[in-house]
Amino acid sequence: MNPTAPAPSSPCETSTTAADSSVEATVAGEEQLEWFDAQLRDHHYLGAGRPVGDYLRQIVTVRGRPAALLVWGPACYALKDRDEWIGWGATMRVERLKLVVQNRRFLLLTDKGAAPNLASQTMAAALRALPAHWQARFGYRPLLAESFTDPESYTGTCYKASNWEPVGCSAGFSRHRADFYVPNDRPKRLWLYPLGPKARAQLCAAQPPPDCRAGVLPAPTGTLPLTRPQLESLLEVFRRAPDPRGKSVQYRIGAVLTIVAMALLCGRREFSQFARFAQSLSQPQRQLLGLPRKQGCKAFWQVPSYSVFYDVLTRLDADAFATLLVGWLQAHAGQLPSALALDGKMIRDHLGVLSLVDHDDGAPQALALYDQKEGTTRCEQTAATALLSGLPALDGQTVTADALHCQRATARAIVEQGGEYCLQLKANQPSLLDHARKLDALPDTPFLPRPPKATADSNIAASTPSPSKPNPSTSPSPAA
Repeated sequence: MNPTAPAPSSPCETSTTAADSSVEATVAGEEQLEWFDAQLRDHHYLGAGRPVGDYLRQIVTVRGRPAALLVWGPACYALKDRDEWIGWGATMRVERLKLVVQNRRFLLLTDKGAAPNLASQTMAAALRALPAHWQARFGYRPLLAESFTDPESYTGTCYKASNWEPVGCSAGFSRHRADFYVPNDRPKRLWLYPLGPKARAQLCAAQPPPDCRAGVLPAPTGTLPLTRPQLESLLEVFRRAPDPRGKSVQYRIGAVLTIVAMALLCGRREFSQFARFAQSLSQPQRQLLGLPRKQGCKAFWQVPSYSVFYDVLTRLDADAFATLLVGWLQAHAGQLPSALALDGKMIRDHLGVLSLVDHDDGAPQALALYDQKEGTTRCEQTAATALLSGLPALDGQTVTADALHCQRATARAIVEQGGEYCLQLKANQPSLLDHARKLDALPDTPFLPRPPKATADSNIAASTPSPSKPNPSTSPSPAA
């Protein structure tokens, strides 16, 4: 996005060009993330940014030394010029948008003009490695890359030299208060780069390539995840919810919260996803929800927009919403479809959903809402403790959780309810992890059995090649 941004003194020799050097792109490791973000924060005019969705950091090295940093992330939801260039419609765009990745940051670790052609050669190296890096990290191969440049500040010379194609400009809007856009009178130039010789055709093909299908979202079916009696009972529950918006509203609170609840049961976690879920509802389904009819039309019922969901959920009493939804789930326990599943994700930065589901069929057993901020009275850990403490007797059931819930309070709440727990242990508990590793070294600890100690005879036998088990390739041993 900014190939010539001011940068610190380069680790590369500024007198050396990339033309006579080995240029290689790698994915930034966990130990490099702090340094990586610090470079962007200090030397890129847009800063480091915030990871959202599928997010990849690349380091391009010249003769083993860092020369450029690139960040790739999700593409823009709708770009007129890009969508016309690809040739897909709105439905296909929703399904295959993840196959387009955006170059969010590009920073050279050298002063401008110190290394001729370095920008284009590092960009080319990053693009060559991007499909493999993305597939290794996220399980699918992208087909198209997009990027923006500010024509008032940058001409995009390195993009031209790297064979990017200019296809138009953006509409000239910028984010305001995280979820709204305002005009800024500074449209950006849009660049596209196909990540394969047939990328354009594959994006619009009836079936994408096999290695890309994991990034394709299922098309909206327009089918409610509930039966008609279940929907009517859920709507009746949310009709009693207080409306934080006041009295003069177009969409009643019961219908809005019912759509939110159904979207949550279908795995939706974003305001935009709630709006798209509402758009997928058929006209009879909209009528059943009591949505307003469009003026002048006899058989067309309108659905809430993005701004309606944002307005409601940012003002909503989360505790009241959770109480109503949990009560309805408990009243219909064992009657809900087995395909329903909930997880612990945030709805933007406003509302977190923590659920306890059946391991066998995914049937929801309990649900709680929480804030994202740790250490608050409504963080995820506190919500988990309160949820477990409010359950009926677990009667020997085993509760599993990730490393975030490897806490004494969580374990105590499970045990006090008569249950057992299996909690993941990671580096977020360094003392406990070190203790577990020491326990594994004791001979009488009931861990998984370890292989028998090697002997001289076994070493000779292991080194003898066989047709089914040839000798492994030799490699240097790690330092002690």
